[in-house]
Amino acid sequence: MDKLIFVSGGVLSGLGKGVAASSLGALLEARGLSVRMVKCDPYINVDAGTMSPYQHGEVYVTDDGAETDLDLGNYARFTRSSLSRANSMTTGQIYKEVINKEREGRFLGRCVQVIPHITDEIKSRIQGITRGDPDVDVAIVEIGGTVGDIESIPFLEAARQLIHEYGRNSAISVHLTLIPAVAGGELKTKPTQHSVKAMQEMGIQPDILICRAPVMLDEATRRKIALFTNVEFDAVFSSYDVDTTIYEIPLIFHSQKLDQVVLNKMGVESRHANLAPWISMMDKFRSRQGKVRIGIAGKYMELHDAYKSVYEALFHAGMENEVEVELVKVDSSRLEENIEPEAALGESAEGGAVHGILVPGGFGQRGINGMVKAAAWARDNKVPYFGICLGMQIMVIEWGRNVLGWEDADSSEFDEDTKHPVISLLAEQVNVKDYGGTMRLGASKTVAEPESRIYNAYGTTEIWERHRHRYEFSNKYREEMAGTGLKLAAFTPDGGLVECVEWPDHPWGVGVQFHPEFKSKPTQASPLFRDFIAAAKERMLFTGGSLKIPTGHADAEV
Repeated sequence: MDKLIFVSGGVLSGLGKGVAASSLGALLEARGLSVRMVKCDPYINVDAGTMSPYQHGEVYVTDDGAETDLDLGNYARFTRSSLSRANSMTTGQIYKEVINKEREGRFLGRCVQVIPHITDEIKSRIQGITRGDPDVDVAIVEIGGTVGDIESIPFLEAARQLIHEYGRNSAISVHLTLIPAVAGGELKTKPTQHSVKAMQEMGIQPDILICRAPVMLDEATRRKIALFTNVEFDAVFSSYDVDTTIYEIPLIFHSQKLDQVVLNKMGVESRHANLAPWISMMDKFRSRQGKVRIGIAGKYMELHDAYKSVYEALFHAGMENEVEVELVKVDSSRLEENIEPEAALGESAEGGAVHGILVPGGFGQRGINGMVKAAAWARDNKVPYFGICLGMQIMVIEWGRNVLGWEDADSSEFDEDTKHPVISLLAEQVNVKDYGGTMRLGASKTVAEPESRIYNAYGTTEIWERHRHRYEFSNKYREEMAGTGLKLAAFTPDGGLVECVEWPDHPWGVGVQFHPEFKSKPTQASPLFRDFIAAAKERMLFTGGSLKIPTGHADAEV
């Protein structure tokens, strides 16, 4: 089997193409098919690694060290699809490869053009996903941007060519578009009509429409859409606003028979759908009681997607522990200036005290001292603390300043002249000038110490997680840190680098150099996130936490 599904979007960005493509992948996997997910990003950056989180949200890292768009995180959370740098392509990658070939003389002096050379490179990469692995049945290719954007044209043209070459039974187009509601709640189909027209002008007739709307579309509206877009009535689906969680969307699409229609159009024999894991997950969601408040002391609080995988991993862990997780977002820069941790995180904070504190990854000096304040407050007040990447480094800096008495303890990233660089640059990074793709990236093995919290979480000494950083715990200070009580709980296999530190005599204070959020799923929470929320839940119950039954995500701003 060698099938292609192209997922495109129209009208505006942010409609949920990634979630729709991921949900479709989950449904096809539930029917026994092997699925691979591909993202085509129209930006000219070679990858997402050097982009500001404010520009494009978080950077998702694959096992082989690719720095990709956050949509690959959706693919990982919804499907079992293996992900690598081959699953993410950008305009920058495509043009760079074609230009390199031209410089090498591989086009035999021909004029190099968008068609066929750029589109051929795109097609080659898409086909390599399925034809390079005989076990793959279907590749779902999400085309970033919206139809009509000049940047997306080469990818849409490549899709048009592949649909023509494969035939309508082997390659189909799924188009996601908008049905807005105007005053009085009246649904308007005109944006969808124009969006499909733009696709038709590209030479692609959508086979399936997924209509993003505030409510479920009625039959009359669906028939009108089908009439004006040349799409079969049974192939017009609703992606409506849910008051639960995005992880219910596969079940919503299944109830509308989206997966059945896709199989029919691709000529695949119908198979029984095993959706038990998704049903069980939703049962856990609905059975949650109580609310734990988790303070996120970070640098990029204005954009939710900047810490997308962290927030989702907290949500997964909440379901595992049958509690709602309320995110209390604290801009660490404000803790540096005029807000004390007690006012933002303690009993006097709006909404009450937090039950746990998480400091996520990040780069640059802004807000660092505020994070150190938050860590010190968590350690002194016995509040569960979880440090990820930079968050672990913050624990080390705080310990150096407040336990060892080194007031200037810092990372050489933030202060090159400090006399106590407890966090320092990796040796192989010293002379690196290029920033893109040059960090310690991707999956590597961590060896946990017995009788540590990280060992208890994973239940094994050998742990595989993904990294994205340049700076490490400085081995120069190992003896003094450990001698004053800081537990060095995990190391690289050769023992050369510290991978985890833990606070002694504390309910739960753990920092890891890697990013466990990237491997968390709604059906299987990350072990460290699970145990962190379990500790926060204990504190919530001890302090007389709320027992209300929640209905969805909750966010609070501080």
